[in-house]
Amino acid sequence: MPAYIINDMEITDPLRFEEYKRLSPPTVEAYGGRFLARGGEISPLEGDWQPKRIVLLEFPSVAQAQAWLNSSEYAPARRLRQLSANSRMVVIEGVLPV
Repeated sequence: MPAYIINDMEITDPLRFEEYKRLSPPTVEAYGGRFLARGGEISPLEGDWQPKRIVLLEFPSVAQAQAWLNSSEYAPARRLRQLSANSRMVVIEGVLPV
């Protein structure tokens, strides 16, 4: 079953974050993931949620998404993200196509 990581980020150190953006994609791909959205324009539709930057990743499963997040391959990039941005991140199980 597919899974999606949704990360609402506020970048606090743009220079350091650029290095994160360079390091993270190969680790996502290594765990079967792919970026579906990465900081594009945001248009709130309802409620008072005002995200700064949304990143949406797709993985084959919740287990694979969690394996990526906690992997040694992603660890250096994860540390850069934590030093350069405030994140609010969730993983959600998707549905199979009908």
